[in-house]
Amino acid sequence: MKSGLVYDPIYLEHDTGDHVENSRRLTTVISYLEETGIKKKLTCLSPRPVSIEELELVHAPEYISYVRGKAEKGGAWLDTDTIVCPRSYEAALYAAGGVVAAVEAVLKGEVDNAFALVRPPGHHATHDGAMGFCLFNNVAIAARCALSNCGLRRVLIVDFDVHHGNGTQDAFYADPEVLYFSTHQYPFYPGTGWLDETGTGKGEGTTVNFPMAAGWGDEEYLRAFNEVLVPVARRFQPQLILVSAGFDAHWADHLAMMKASVTGFAQTATILRELAAELCQGRLVFTLEGGYNLRVVASSVKAFFDVLFGGSDIDDPLGGAAARKPDGFDEHIAKIKRIHRLEG
Repeated sequence: MKSGLVYDPIYLEHDTGDHVENSRRLTTVISYLEETGIKKKLTCLSPRPVSIEELELVHAPEYISYVRGKAEKGGAWLDTDTIVCPRSYEAALYAAGGVVAAVEAVLKGEVDNAFALVRPPGHHATHDGAMGFCLFNNVAIAARCALSNCGLRRVLIVDFDVHHGNGTQDAFYADPEVLYFSTHQYPFYPGTGWLDETGTGKGEGTTVNFPMAAGWGDEEYLRAFNEVLVPVARRFQPQLILVSAGFDAHWADHLAMMKASVTGFAQTATILRELAAELCQGRLVFTLEGGYNLRVVASSVKAFFDVLFGGSDIDDPLGGAAARKPDGFDEHIAKIKRIHRLEG
């Protein structure tokens, strides 16, 4: 089994200072992968910058020019959360290009699967706007490139970041070629992702939202994956699985109120690995989204590689946290199953 790692120091040049989304998120992961010996087992994949044509598969030309212009002028805040620095535009091109490179390597058989350790993150970025620390929508661009340039017809995007990937949902809301599945705390930023948001037109039914109540943990996430994601994926029959991997649903992450653990994340990675093996020749690409406790992010990425290498023993240095009693969970999941015709 060959697992690829996309990383480049250019991602550190998106210099956000003491912003919660900062370069230490990547340097801590890389150091931990080196210390634990995992990195030497990985196939290092070099990112490339996406082209303007590839960016325009998802983003408006005017917005692309706007981000570039702000960076060239020394940087600016694009909204209350999202900052552009002098080299942010270049870093963002390589972030999107890193996910595209990972997809290309998997589709060519150079690696079996890959993790794109990139920043800035992407799943909140919309057609014409930045938000939630995101400039360009990395996973959406990679999906569009796979469909447009690599001959694929069905791509599954799984997003388990604690915040709903509104930008990714918007990009494919009317597109029957992309199945978007998201677990996320609700109600919470950005306020989208309720269970009745299921797509429109030819894309009706290819958006599957699983909003989660604050305090739910590993048990609820695993049930969401096993009882909803797995059957809808089998029905869809993807040729590639892309994953927006955000680790901010962990109990120790201060930006949210969920109770997931590193062990729980690893168990979801196992489900995704097995689903990819069953449905699409193991073609599986992860990309980093959120996660702001440095120890959690480093431990989780390492645990994901352990899973991809077939390991069953998960190193969870932080342990679990007592989740609240999941009041209403059975009714909640039953409603989602009815909406997506998964009953029986």
